[in-house]
Amino acid sequence: MKTKPIHYLVVISLICALSGFLGAQPPAHTLNDPTRPIYHLVSQDKRSHIADPNFAFYWKGRYHLYFIAARNPVTKERNFAHVSSTDMVNWKYHRETNFGGLSGTLFLSPDGVPTIIGKASKQITLHRPLDDQLEHWELLTEVVPTFGPGQDGKRMSEKHWDPDAWVEGNTTYILITAHPLSPKGQPALFKTTDMKTFHFVDYFLDVDVPGVARTSDIKTNDDLSCPSFFPIGNKWMMLCISHNKGCRYYLGDWKDEKFIPDYHGWMNWHKGDVDSRYGHGGDVFAPESLLAPDGRRVMWAWLFAQSKVRVSPNWQEVLSLPRELSLPEDGVLRIQPLRELEQLRYNLKTEKNIRVEAGTPYRLKKISGDTMELMLTISQGEAERYGVKILCDSTNGKGLDVVVDPKAKILQVGVTRAPLELKEKEEIQLRIFIDRSVVEVFANDRQAVAWQHVYELGDAGVCLFSEGGAMEVPEVKAWDMKAALPEVADLSPEGSK
Repeated sequence: MKTKPIHYLVVISLICALSGFLGAQPPAHTLNDPTRPIYHLVSQDKRSHIADPNFAFYWKGRYHLYFIAARNPVTKERNFAHVSSTDMVNWKYHRETNFGGLSGTLFLSPDGVPTIIGKASKQITLHRPLDDQLEHWELLTEVVPTFGPGQDGKRMSEKHWDPDAWVEGNTTYILITAHPLSPKGQPALFKTTDMKTFHFVDYFLDVDVPGVARTSDIKTNDDLSCPSFFPIGNKWMMLCISHNKGCRYYLGDWKDEKFIPDYHGWMNWHKGDVDSRYGHGGDVFAPESLLAPDGRRVMWAWLFAQSKVRVSPNWQEVLSLPRELSLPEDGVLRIQPLRELEQLRYNLKTEKNIRVEAGTPYRLKKISGDTMELMLTISQGEAERYGVKILCDSTNGKGLDVVVDPKAKILQVGVTRAPLELKEKEEIQLRIFIDRSVVEVFANDRQAVAWQHVYELGDAGVCLFSEGGAMEVPEVKAWDMKAALPEVADLSPEGSK
């Protein structure tokens, strides 16, 4: 008789685990959590662990996005949450699904059918949808790629992941990362014309880019994972990560079935002395992008607080705001917040013609809040370092510093330091998105920094500060931001009922 309570506890524990996996509705106290972001994509239920965005795609009037949401307690396979939207701001949740793999890409095949390419064990899998809502999928084929002369027949080991695909004419190119036969951890390039047989082309990169290692040893060097390869401006971009340094990208030329990069940049930045899961730090990881019907390239990233001090037990991992990427004639990548986010604005507040003396912080009189978009233009004047403190408490002055240091060529958010070079006498425009426990800062459309943080809210004021001389602030605008709560849906994974 003494064993019955234990049995009951086991059963109850399994029921609880399965109910979380099957997608229980969000409890009211979760939605009222003061640290829960209201216009970033988060897990619909109380489960905080979401991860890599995948399979971003526009299809028949809706934008679709999947992201790693949970691990099946029975099969241990990862499930993908699925959301769709008409504007990339307000999302509808669909039921979760499982492709039997880890990651991949959704692309339009030569015959005009949305197709998922993913990694499953030692195979590359292709799936096609059974409906226009992209909720139900069937396995098209499983392929074991073989390599060049003398390597035919060698099977892929399980040390490969993150396939990417794009189409040119009747040819589909397949990029497979981190496979064991690549020199220096290079991705392998394959192609197919029948979606059944993959033919090895070559290794993907043609030259070394200064300052970037390409070995696949993630403990000490860079690897090339989560690739998204696409044309932008007059170049091609490979958006990717290394596991030890986070989100980054290459720009270069795609010619004769070879990618020749001529520039390398980062989207993830060092966090000073803050402890991180990976060696370099930063919160921006696992990028994913799509091409909108109007030609815009839009990306998301997985934001997660790598510090040992967590933001909240529930919301330490969210998806970034969608970002528009473009490459004008000057060759400098532009990163802008999605223009559709402006529909969330309301209750505009403005303050103008502010002079901030060195060493004397100026607290804005009309503007405060923890869910708002803040836009300000700063004229450097005689200031050496300057910026804004958000979520600023009126009693102790604590808050999150956003600092511009023209001499050091640095934009600093908290302890995260990102490069930003300003031209002589160039004004800086900051767009700061505050969403409770996550902040994203955009500077002159040339830099973007995300920060997940811990703070005591206080009265969430905004303070301007200057060091080494006075600065001028012609105008500050702020909007409160509406919640972009998703439609509640049945989240039960396909096949669970």
